Amino acid sequence: MGRIKGTIIKRSGKDLIRYNPGKFNSNFEDNKKIVIQILPEVNKKFINSIAGYVTRLVKKEETKK
Repeated sequence: MGRIKGTIIKRSGKDLIRYNPGKFNSNFEDNKKIVIQILPEVNKKFINSIAGYVTRLVKKEETKK
């Protein structure tokens, strides 16, 4: 069982994917660097949570195709 993500993390992750199409991939470290560039003033825990959620969404989309 995984940890439940908060609404802020889910909303932020979906917005980042929507407004930056094609930037994110299925690699967590790459997504983390992109999130840091887009949201530089956010703390480390929040960045890691968003990057993890974005990675999960990208992997989910790749399996659908």
